[in-house]
Amino acid sequence: MKRGIYIVANDKVIENAIALLNSIRLFDKEVPVYLIPFNDEYHQVIETLHRLHQVELFPDLALLERITNRVGEIFDRDFLKLPNKMRKLATWFGVLDEFLYIDTDIVVFDKIADTLNHLSECDFFCCDYHYSSEGLRNIFSEIVKDTIFTPEALQDVFNSGFWGSRRGVISEEQLYDVLKDCAQHREYFDFSQGVTDQPILNYLILKCFDRRMNLVKPPENAPGSWAGSKHFENRQYVLYDRAQKLKYLHWAGISIRPGAPYWDVWEHYRYLHEPETALWRKFSRFIPFANR
Repeated sequence: MKRGIYIVANDKVIENAIALLNSIRLFDKEVPVYLIPFNDEYHQVIETLHRLHQVELFPDLALLERITNRVGEIFDRDFLKLPNKMRKLATWFGVLDEFLYIDTDIVVFDKIADTLNHLSECDFFCCDYHYSSEGLRNIFSEIVKDTIFTPEALQDVFNSGFWGSRRGVISEEQLYDVLKDCAQHREYFDFSQGVTDQPILNYLILKCFDRRMNLVKPPENAPGSWAGSKHFENRQYVLYDRAQKLKYLHWAGISIRPGAPYWDVWEHYRYLHEPETALWRKFSRFIPFANR
């Protein structure tokens, strides 16, 4: 059985991708990682990540094009502006038997592939508090309550930046059937905050995956992960929620730049293997601008 990690990236997010892979490899030197190109502008990021961390290009580019084209045919552009945002759906038809999907605006604090052990109990898992902190916002409209999904099912909504599953749980045809259903019912979804793939992915999971797990719920009781939470404690660039070590930190909806929450954590992992650059960046903050 082959386990590993998928990311979606292009050259535009190379800095975030380097930080993510630096953190993954700090705790796990061996786990396979595959890059799904967001578009054709990916050659710099794959060259860099392959050189630094043995990241491989997703081998079936024809599959990516096929899914992108089908999504573009199914959805109107005023409904789903960027069909490429749905390329993460190719993970169910890729080379990994069990896989994690991780957004590039994340850093991890553990051997994160070990979370795949939970697939012995489920076919899909996530690890976030969206269901309790955000409710249906950025996923569904109120119309789905009791008519489309039960209250119990809606307790399983999730942020689409970190999740795990296994190959072959659904077929391509099943996928396209669900996407067609979504395209006919725009009123089900909440796109008011500019989200794209998240509502569609949630619909797919709630419709097709009966064995679901959220690791923040019992018995795992994992801590939160959102960078907008201000109470996490930084212990040598590993974050803790009281006594619990976070599995990862996600800057969902937050621009990663100086002044952002936990900027020092992101900067640490981005320049983990560039000590001279890290040192210069640290001390340049204290040099008056006129003297630079």
